[in-house]
Amino acid sequence: MSGEVAKLFAVALTIGLGVIAPSIAIGNIGSKAMEALGRNPEAESAIRTTMILAIAFAEAVAIYALVVSLILKFT
Repeated sequence: MSGEVAKLFAVALTIGLGVIAPSIAIGNIGSKAMEALGRNPEAESAIRTTMILAIAFAEAVAIYALVVSLILKFT
């Protein structure tokens, strides 16, 4: 296996494995937010704000994986 092929394989693994946990986390966050809205519709603004903040933190992990994979690809 040449060095270029190994580098591309590492890039694919980095981004592939790096987005699994954030995608599961975002799904769970959305699911729990919908359950909370079903139980307490009056708290919609607080639930929405907290949900968006939690999704942003989870998405940051996926963005870090993307940055690492791009660094691997272009160096």
